[in-house]
Amino acid sequence: MSVLNRLLVYRPWPRTLRARIFLILLTGLAIAYGLSFTVLYTERYMSAKAVMLGTLERDVATSIAVLDRLPAAERGAWLERLGRGNYRFVLGPGLAGIADNSGRGTEIAARIADAVGHRFPLTIDAIPGEEDRLQAHLVLSDGSPLTLEITPRGIMPIAAWLPYVFAVQMALLVLCTWFAVRLAIRPLGGLAAAADALDMSRKGQPLSEEGPSEVADAARAFNAMRARIAQYLEERVQILAAISHDLQTPITRMRLRADMADNSPEKVKLLHDLGEIERLVQDGIAYARSSHGNGEKFSRIDLASFIESLCYDYQDTGKAVAIVGSVRGTVSTRPHALRRILTNVIDNGLKFGGSVEIEVAASDGGGVAITVMDRGAGIPEDQLEAAMQPFFRLEQSRNRETGGSGLGLAIAHQLTTSLGGSIRLYNRAGGGLAAEILLN
Repeated sequence: MSVLNRLLVYRPWPRTLRARIFLILLTGLAIAYGLSFTVLYTERYMSAKAVMLGTLERDVATSIAVLDRLPAAERGAWLERLGRGNYRFVLGPGLAGIADNSGRGTEIAARIADAVGHRFPLTIDAIPGEEDRLQAHLVLSDGSPLTLEITPRGIMPIAAWLPYVFAVQMALLVLCTWFAVRLAIRPLGGLAAAADALDMSRKGQPLSEEGPSEVADAARAFNAMRARIAQYLEERVQILAAISHDLQTPITRMRLRADMADNSPEKVKLLHDLGEIERLVQDGIAYARSSHGNGEKFSRIDLASFIESLCYDYQDTGKAVAIVGSVRGTVSTRPHALRRILTNVIDNGLKFGGSVEIEVAASDGGGVAITVMDRGAGIPEDQLEAAMQPFFRLEQSRNRETGGSGLGLAIAHQLTTSLGGSIRLYNRAGGGLAAEILLN
C-alpha cells in the first residue's frame, strides 16, 4: 500500500468528488502560495541582512578610525554622532557578559575585524537580559578600551496590514478554487442526474451538448447511448409482438383441427393447452403495445363513475369486487390504459385472493392513489420488486397451475409509467397484497 493510500485509509477523506477536488486544489495552491511567500521573505531577508552588515562594516570602520585619531578628551563628544539605530559606542570596558559563539555573533565579529584591519584585538560577548544585546570589546592604539554595543533588530519588520492582506488573498484563493471546482463538476452532476432519471418508457429531453469540448463529448456520448438503448428496447418489443402475432395463425389451425377431432380426454387436454398458449400470446401482444401506451390521448374522467363501472362489470360476472369508502374527483389520464391497469391488478387479486377491495384517496403529491387490495398469500418482501418484471412467477402459490403468463403486473407497471404515474406493491397487515397506483 502506497503512502497516499495509507493517508486516505487512516485519515478522513471527503466522499464527494467536488469536495475532494476542492481540497486537493486548495491545498496545492496554498502550499504554492506559502512557498512563494517563503522564497520572497528569504530573499528579502538575505538582501536586507547583506545591506545591514555591509553598512555596519563600513560605518564601524570609519567610526573606530575617527575615535582612534581623536584625543582621549574629545572622544566623548563624538560618541553620539557616531552611533546608529542598532549600535552605539561606549568608552570603557563595557559590561560583563558571556562569550557569544552563535553564528550571528561570529559573523558580526568577522565583519568588524575585517573592517578595522585586525589592528585592534576584538572579542564579542552576549549581555544577559530581556533585550538581545551584543558587545564588541576592543582596545585603541593608545590603550583605551572601547566598547561597541550592538542591538540586532528585525531585518524585515512585518507591517500591521500584512496579515489582513494575506487573509484577503486566501479568501480570494478559496473563492476562485470553489468556483473552478463548481464549474468543472456541474456538468458531471447534470450527467449523473440525467443518467439517474433515464426512463426509456418516457420521452425525456436530450442532455445539452453545450459547454467545453470534454463536456460536449460526454453529453453526445450519453445521448447516443440513450438512443441505442431505446432502439434495442424497441427491437425487443417488436420481436415479441411479431412472434406473438405470428403464433396466432398456427394456434388457430391447431384449434380447428382439435375441434374436428373425436371427443376424448386427449382432446380436452389439447384444447386446454391451446387456450393457455393463446392467452400467453395475447399477453405478449398486450405487453408489446403497452410500451407505447397504444397511442391513446389523455382525457379527463370522473373517477367515481369510472371505478363504479369497472366494479359493476366484475360483479355482473359473479366476482367479489367492492369499493371501500367514497370515490370523488376527476383525473386526466388515458381511460383505456387505466382500465387495463386496474383490470390486470384486479384479476391478479381475484386469482390469488378470491376477492378484491378498491380504495381511492388523495396522494401526498396532490394526485390520486388507487389501491387494489386482496387477502391472498401475498408476496415475499424480497420479491416485491421482481414481481413487476415480465414473466415473473412465484414457485409456490403463484405458479403455472393457477394460470397466467407472468405479464399482468408487468403490463400494469409499464402502462402506469407511460401515464406518468407509478405502481407499488406491499403486503397488507393481517395477510394479503395491496397494489397502490399513483396518478398525478
